Amino acid sequence: MSKITTIKGFADLYAPESTLYTFMEDAARRVFGAYGYGELRIPIMEYTELFCRSIGTETDVVQKEMYTFPDRKGRSLTLRPEATAGIVRSYVEHTCHAREEVSKFFCFGPMFRYERPQKGRMRQFHQIDCECLGAHEPQADAEVLLMLMHFLREIGLTELRPELNTLGCAACRPAFRKQLSDFLRGVDPACLCENCRRRLDTNPMRVLDCKVPSCQEHTAGAPKILDHVCPDCNEHFTVVRNILDQRGVPYTLNPRLVRGLDYYMRTTFEVVSTSIGAQGSVAGGGRYDGLVNLLGGPETPAIGFACGMERLALMLADKPPSATDIRPDFYIAVLDPEATNTALMAAQTMREAKLAGELSYTAKSLKSQLRQASRLNADYCLLMGKDELTAQNIIVKHMDTGEQVTIPLASLGDWAEIWHDDKLQRQRKGSY
Repeated sequence: MSKITTIKGFADLYAPESTLYTFMEDAARRVFGAYGYGELRIPIMEYTELFCRSIGTETDVVQKEMYTFPDRKGRSLTLRPEATAGIVRSYVEHTCHAREEVSKFFCFGPMFRYERPQKGRMRQFHQIDCECLGAHEPQADAEVLLMLMHFLREIGLTELRPELNTLGCAACRPAFRKQLSDFLRGVDPACLCENCRRRLDTNPMRVLDCKVPSCQEHTAGAPKILDHVCPDCNEHFTVVRNILDQRGVPYTLNPRLVRGLDYYMRTTFEVVSTSIGAQGSVAGGGRYDGLVNLLGGPETPAIGFACGMERLALMLADKPPSATDIRPDFYIAVLDPEATNTALMAAQTMREAKLAGELSYTAKSLKSQLRQASRLNADYCLLMGKDELTAQNIIVKHMDTGEQVTIPLASLGDWAEIWHDDKLQRQRKGSY
């Protein structure tokens, strides 16, 4: 019988790689919670119409990349290619706007796009997503950016830089799009890639965002939207930039940073890295004041972002283990078959005292079990043999110093609590 393997573009994540994802999720809950964001869990599957409306039927995502199929009643369903549409659908469906002036949500989980798998980009990938709905002020834009950079610093990534642009609004963008279209008509179509030739008529602003070198070269002189925004949009963007300047957050203005759909407006941004190859964007977002209305809700301003967890994990993989991994507190070595159950009870006592560790399920030699404790990088190795079982004691050996002490099993719980408290004190002092 043939072996069943994973689907191309999908991956199994074992520790320590899976530990990176838990580490990022824990940091997200901690940081985003400090800004008033609550965790929202949305389905990984939605009606296809949701993404056709929110992403746009002319986009590559809808036309080429979505996993779409009929259910048993013939309704078209799609595995989510991104999270914003589902969050906004939930916001509208549950009339969150009627309960609170501003709603703040974050979520994380798998997304699905049929693309050519490559480093940092899989067909099942993971994102962290944050959305702030109900705030139109530029201070909300700045806070979202500050929160994103705070999160990235919290997980140990300090050499990333945001790129910013403004997309104007419904009042000033049409004139810019006409001027851009006039410019692009003067470019030889043979110098543009197939996607950009298609976008000349359907979505000219997306030509600016193309990463193909020949397209960038022949559109280098394209008009910049920042030179054509109305006074209100200019003031909005100025306030955002002033707040970032005041906080000392460095950024780059990128006039080629655009979004292709009309509901996007004003502030747009990406956070980029030069250390993970051509696909250097690790996070991106912006203001999308028209999406809630497009999905059946009231006119509602909104801004948000998404982080690609695979790309963050690529950078975190080079960080010291202490930043992303947990050192086990103990390993219990069983030296006599009769001591197995007693060792298990000792392990449970220490785990209930909030210590972490493992034990051997069968009796083995002392040498092999000390080697296992060393491989796990355990702080202590506890020894349980025939003599210890008879005396109802356990030997505790410090793996770094070699020092050891004998503890009565009846006192192990109290000793473990003291051990845990001492561990916390050392962590606070930065010496653990």
